[in-house]
Amino acid sequence: MKARALMSPLILLAMTPMLAQADLQTEEIHYRVGDEQFTGYLAYDDRTRGERPGILIVHEWWGHNEFSRQQAEKLATEGYTAFALDMYGSGKLADHPDDARRFMQAATENRAAIRERFEAAMQLLQDHATVDADRIAAQGYCFGGAVVLNMARMGLDLAGVVSIHGPLASPLHAEPGQVKARVQVYTGGADQMVPADQVAALVQEMQSAGVDLTLTSFPGVKHSFSNPDADAVATRFGMPIGYDRQAAERTWRGTLAFYHDLFDR
Repeated sequence: MKARALMSPLILLAMTPMLAQADLQTEEIHYRVGDEQFTGYLAYDDRTRGERPGILIVHEWWGHNEFSRQQAEKLATEGYTAFALDMYGSGKLADHPDDARRFMQAATENRAAIRERFEAAMQLLQDHATVDADRIAAQGYCFGGAVVLNMARMGLDLAGVVSIHGPLASPLHAEPGQVKARVQVYTGGADQMVPADQVAALVQEMQSAGVDLTLTSFPGVKHSFSNPDADAVATRFGMPIGYDRQAAERTWRGTLAFYHDLFDR
């Protein structure tokens, strides 16, 4: 039975069709949380009949960019309705690490605000006509991977979360009986931003809390391995990141298998 979530007065929607090519439908969605304006991107395939699971996508520290929109479109072609949300606010998109760091730090200063923004996007997705509101998952990249893990730690009503080269350490800790989501993590064995002690600590944390955790570590693979633009960014700014096609493809296949099992499709 579809849950009827009432739209909060904090969220005002202005939906504008952006693309209708073949059967892929996409919309750029402008919405408000409190006094701030945000811009998200929703995608679904209208060949899929009836309600289907919804997937939230949380962007890298650069902000809501084309990469996160592409992930929404890829998920839509697999039969999901996907919403690439915005954690920073409309227009806050970085092309330099200093700006990305500033945006990320501003967003994470207030833990309650991060949750409010995530829940606003989650409600928006649940309210979409194509979505089964009881079957929602989330995946995040880098900064976004940390966000979805923390939403699981907070006990949000998510079926599952997928963290892709996201930081694993957090001031929040999973408690027994609190985490509802199954958790899947993909990390690079040569990721300087997610060292081995973080990986080990996450396993211990999740095991102690009784969380269903699957973790894959790719030997020799660096941070941002799923993003084809990572090599160019590494060259431009001297960052220890890099794209790895094999790791990216294995992550994608594993994520789809996770959702298939999660939603019994």
